[in-house]
Amino acid sequence: MIQGFKDFIMRGNVIDLAVAVVIGAAFTALVNAVVASIIEPIIKLVWQADESGNVGPTVNGIWGPVTFPIGGLLNAVISFLAVAVVVYFVFVLPMNHFKERAAAKAGVSEDEGAKAPTEQELLTQIRDLLEKQTGSSVSTTPPAP
Repeated sequence: MIQGFKDFIMRGNVIDLAVAVVIGAAFTALVNAVVASIIEPIIKLVWQADESGNVGPTVNGIWGPVTFPIGGLLNAVISFLAVAVVVYFVFVLPMNHFKERAAAKAGVSEDEGAKAPTEQELLTQIRDLLEKQTGSSVSTTPPAP
């Protein structure tokens, strides 16, 4: 029972999903606080906020000045990069090392374990087995209608 649970947890998609949920829930508030308290003030040193609070370069348009609000965009980009770095170094990198150690312990190299036969190779093997069982050649051309 425990081995079955370990096999279930070690599947790549289960780990990926768990990482996404945990990171999304746990680090979003932290990253947003860091960006709001450190990055946004740095942006405000370069660009002054307009009356609606948007930070970014202002261009005079036909009906008056227009501010391009890049503060929110920079906030989103920096938040994404920070979360991606944390996910990689805290979850993905250790999991890859764990999988490499498990494969080395089992005596299977990555190239041997990951290389699966192609569909063409499988069909060729099936044809050869049918020929061996029946003792006659199996036609590779479809029958005429």
